[in-house]
Amino acid sequence: MMVLLFMGLFWGVLLFIFTYTISKKIGAYYIPPLVNFFASILITAYGLFIVGGFEGMAYGFLGVGCLITAIIGAITLKFLAAKGEPKQLVHRDKTILIAMPIIFAASFIILLYFQENHWIIEEGSTKYIESADHEHENYYRVTTISEGMKQVTLTLGKEYLGKEIDVKKVSKMGDTEIILEISEGEYKNHTPYIMIGVDEIKEPLTVRTEEGVVFESIGEKVMGE
Repeated sequence: MMVLLFMGLFWGVLLFIFTYTISKKIGAYYIPPLVNFFASILITAYGLFIVGGFEGMAYGFLGVGCLITAIIGAITLKFLAAKGEPKQLVHRDKTILIAMPIIFAASFIILLYFQENHWIIEEGSTKYIESADHEHENYYRVTTISEGMKQVTLTLGKEYLGKEIDVKKVSKMGDTEIILEISEGEYKNHTPYIMIGVDEIKEPLTVRTEEGVVFESIGEKVMGE
């Protein structure tokens, strides 16, 4: 969440500089903090009322960052533009007007690329006991958490005694693919499980190891009998 707050501050500064540069030509220096203030309200309202849920809270951090720049900017303007007189745009100002949107777009793309689209809800192992309950082993189950977000629970059986599961990658483009690493665990008589939260699942979902072993859903296990 701190990353989102930082991005809100960063984008707020870009927006402030952009609108400040424009306002210099007409001498309306009250515009930049007002634009940032209303932008913070719109971003926060979009997160609360349109997106909603846990994901909507992320927009609140962006809005807070933008609001902080509006307050600091309003104070700063008392020193930068005390007289409120219009000024002609110089070459540097024109460069800023071109550069700010490019920087904003580039930072937005970078954020989307590096932002994690999954998280670990729970992981661990359970002691393996031979019984009829192990009729179906090595499968995953998908459940809905909230607001379209999903939970993928992978449960492994006797074949993976003494192992543990780590998530290496969850694809962001195209069909959803969860790639796992199976390594040696701490308890030799335990079988591993993991619960993975995913922002969105684009079917068909594939859950596999780095070596290419594909796990079926519990529904596929049952239907295959």
